[in-house]
This record gives sequence, structure tokens and C-alpha cells, in this order.
Amino acid sequence: MGLFDRLRGDDGPQVAFFGIDGVPYSLLRDHTDEFPNLAAVASEGTAGAIDSIVPPESSACWPALTTGVNPGETGVYGFQDRENGSYDTYVPMGRDVQATRLWDRVQAADRDATVMNVPVTFPPQRNVQRMVSGFLSPSVDKAAYPDELRETLQELGYRIDVNAKLGHQEDKSEFMEDAHATIDARFEAFKHYIRQDDWDLFFGVFMTTDRVNHFLFKDYERDGENKELFMDFYRKVDDYLGQLREMLDDDTTMVVASDHGFTSLDYEVHFNQWLVEEGWLDFQGDEPSELGDITDDTRAYSLIPGRFYVNLEGREPRGSVSEEDYESVRDELKEQLEALEGPNGTAVAERVVTKEEAFRGAHDDIAPDLVVIPNHGFDLKAGFKGTGDVFGVGPRNGMHSFSNACLFIDDADARVGDADLLDIAPTILDLMDVEYDRTSFDGSSLAR
Repeated sequence: MGLFDRLRGDDGPQVAFFGIDGVPYSLLRDHTDEFPNLAAVASEGTAGAIDSIVPPESSACWPALTTGVNPGETGVYGFQDRENGSYDTYVPMGRDVQATRLWDRVQAADRDATVMNVPVTFPPQRNVQRMVSGFLSPSVDKAAYPDELRETLQELGYRIDVNAKLGHQEDKSEFMEDAHATIDARFEAFKHYIRQDDWDLFFGVFMTTDRVNHFLFKDYERDGENKELFMDFYRKVDDYLGQLREMLDDDTTMVVASDHGFTSLDYEVHFNQWLVEEGWLDFQGDEPSELGDITDDTRAYSLIPGRFYVNLEGREPRGSVSEEDYESVRDELKEQLEALEGPNGTAVAERVVTKEEAFRGAHDDIAPDLVVIPNHGFDLKAGFKGTGDVFGVGPRNGMHSFSNACLFIDDADARVGDADLLDIAPTILDLMDVEYDRTSFDGSSLAR
């Protein structure tokens, strides 16, 4: 550590946050002997299961986690959102996040942040010390700022994401080789910039965990043929987190968290097909491909994951449901969703949430009218091309869950009790002694 870095250390305590996308707390809790490094953080600090947000989808979760507010404030509800007053849809990127990011608050307090591989941050911000954007970024070359970061990452063989298409193969060995190569390069990049010691907040995300879970989680949970491949990968994740922890000094608190939980997947549920069969949705022509292909008499449509929109007059361009009928139509749809059962006789919905219950804020004008939180085993889809069947099976065997996300804080004074994703941002600011207005967050600090 150089003299300049020592002087900067007087500015206040530091936090190193490591995201492990989609890792359920139960996986880590139930195998402390397999994952001794995270077990040590839990023993010497605090750890527990936390809830995610509605909906528990990474494109919505990471903006919420990094701002401490719900999608009604971030303006991001999922991988695909709808334009106001239009049937056009778009994939939200970093500039679509309308709330203040955690690292922007840190920079505003004259502290420095290094941000690496966080989903929904493309293009990289230029008001932070260093940033390489994560999920949905087109390439390292375009995702990294400044040039020095780009050059270092390229030398390390850094990659934005694993090749998920390899997971579709029946033999998962090539996919897992790619997953290991991806996380190896991510670790080397994190290690490089942790050692530079020129940050007050280090915020890095391992997203490969989510990818592995999507294709191998049922093997883990139900003793499938790829269980050892799964466990071996997670032993490496734990080892890397342990090595990163050893690099941190006494003034730095390590925080590890996931954005949602995970569970086994039994059925894909194609909700737009269900809406067609139940008379809620119809398309123009025989080969629909997008939301704009719905007919004028459509009463409702769906976007992933499990978001339902009433085709409301005055809000949608060709709305067929009047404002006067809105509540009764939504209640009818909610009742049908609650009654829907899968081929195994189990209810698809664990609960159906209204937009008033889930969202609040300046950007709730594109909020879904209803969101289905599924029971374990039902992965919610919403394509527009048609599948022929409501229930199907795809190449994935793992799915996101609302509950059972994880949070580890290497601080014995912190408490992880009745917590959720929105508590993480204010907790990190408290750990850093950065002042903030408590009313700016939907969550509360766990470090007070």
C-alpha cells in the first residue's frame, strides 16, 4: 500500500461487496463443510436468508439492490419492459435506471468506487473511478472505462458472461468448462483491482453462479448425474471468496449477497398461450412475433416473468378495457391465475400481487397490473410466437425464487433478520460511514 493509499484510508471505512447472482442461502447453510470460507463469514459476522423483490428477475433485482428502492422508483421491471403509450418493448440498460445508484452516493461523498460486472449498467458510467458493465453488455471493449481497465481486462482474458447456449447440450461438461473459465477470469480481475487498494467501495458481481443454477440446480437438489459438477463449481466460488477476503484489510468490511434465490424447475408456463386459450388475448395474423401484434379486443397480455397487464383504454394504444371496468377485469384475471394448476395438480401461483402492493414511486406508470409469484417448480414465460402448449419442458432445470436469497456481512455487529434486497444499499453506506437521508430508501440499514 502506497503513501497516497494510506492517506486515503483516513477518509473512512471501506466495503468490498461481492454479488453471487442467484445463490440460495440454503445451499450455503446446508454445506458448511464444503464451503468453509462463507461459513467463517457467517460465524464471525452475520448471515441469513433474505427476500428478493417482485418480480425476482435479475434485470429488476440488480437496479433495486444497487439503489435501495423498488421498481416503481428504478423504472425497471424486468428483462423486457413496455414503452409508455405504446406496444413497443425494450431491454432496459443502465441509463434506464432512474434512481440513484449506491456508487453515485459514494462518489458524491468524495469517496471512490470500482464497479465490476453488475447487470444493467451498460454503458459504463464515467463518473466512477472504474467500471466494467455486466450482463447485456456487447463486449469488454465497449463495456469498460477507462482505457486502462479495458486493456487490463483483455490481458486477463476477461469475459462478460458464460456461453449459456452450451447449457442446452445434454452433456454439461463443455458448459461447465466454460463456466469455470469465466469465473476464473472474473476472479483474476477482482483480485487485481482489490490489490490496487485505490477504492473505498469495491462492487463486483459473479453472475456465472446464476447460469450454472439454471442448468444444474435440479441435479444438486435432487441428486442428479451432474451434482458433483455443480458442487465442484461452488467449492471454487467459496475458495475465491475466501481468497478475496484474505486480501482485505481491517478497515474493510466484506459483504456477499445474491439478488434472488433458486429452486428446481419442473414446468415452463407459457402465460400468453394460456391467455389465448382462456379468451383474454388474441393476435393479428397466424405468426405473431411481438406485443404489437395483439388484436384490438385483447383484454390482457403478459411479459416475463409473470407480469400481467390489462389492455387498458387510454393507457395502451388500442386498449379494450375501460377504466370503469378495470378493477373488475383485473379481479377476474387474478382469480383465474390463483386457480390455475399445473399438470401435477399443484397451484402455479404461490400468490398473485397487485401493482399497488408491489410498486410505488415516480416511475410506476409502466408497472404491471398483476405479478404472479410462482410456486417452486413453475418457471413463468411469456413469448408472443405461440408454443401450442401452456405447460412445457425446456433445457433449464433451475429457476429463480422470491425467497431464500443470501446475505453475508463480515461484521459481528450487523444483524440479518427480517431483511430483503432493499436493505443492502443503506447497510453498505452505514458500514462506510457515508451520510444519507433514510427516507431515500425503501429498505433499512442492518448495521445500525
